[in-house]
Amino acid sequence: MPRSKRARVVHESKTAKKSHKEQTRRLYANIRECVEEYEHLFVFGVDNMRNTYLKDVRTEFADSRLFFGKTKVMAVALGHNPESEAATNLHKLAPYLTGAVGLLFTSRSPESVTNYFESFRPMDFARAGTVSTRDFSIPNGLVYSRAGEIPASQDEPVSHTIEPELRKLGIPTRLIKGKVMLELTEGQEGFPVCREGEVLDSRQTTLLKMFGITSSEFHVDLKAHWTRDSGKVEILQKEGGMEVDGQ
Repeated sequence: MPRSKRARVVHESKTAKKSHKEQTRRLYANIRECVEEYEHLFVFGVDNMRNTYLKDVRTEFADSRLFFGKTKVMAVALGHNPESEAATNLHKLAPYLTGAVGLLFTSRSPESVTNYFESFRPMDFARAGTVSTRDFSIPNGLVYSRAGEIPASQDEPVSHTIEPELRKLGIPTRLIKGKVMLELTEGQEGFPVCREGEVLDSRQTTLLKMFGITSSEFHVDLKAHWTRDSGKVEILQKEGGMEVDGQ
């Protein structure tokens, strides 16, 4: 006999969502706790943000704490001035908490942290709106999967099934005996997809991805370093070395 719908138990209680104020208070409290727990604090910025690679960073620093986003809350938690700062000289980090930045609390040696981020630079496909870091053209003649990026002996021609899509993207191709051919006017050696320094649109990024061209580098840029024991703040710079701000 089928179970009556009237016998169903309906739970009226609902899990309350965390309010914005609660999340802010928790972030503030967590940062204050980390100031007391970890030896070092790094302010970092992210170039070409990718959640996948940021997860890799979190996994690598599983013994540390990483906060990303809500810069105003992070700045308040560290302190804007000597009177409000959580520890000596932390207020000197506040000017660097703008844009896509985060905090890394760790007890690892500063050298191991900087060495990791200097070597962690995975490449990914560029997104629309980013600036091209290189030139890329499709060579004339038979169209290969990597479009001349590797020797033809190591490459293979593109499938005839993508020829209509290439034409929709503005590439002057046509099928000849089942082969995708690029035929340009005399004097043209290749069809330019993008030039270094120009802002890429969605058509260009789609073509770059189709031919396996990764030109966007995910990179964590360490901006400043604070040491708890000494209160020393180091302003890390790409050029001109490192500026040290003592106690």
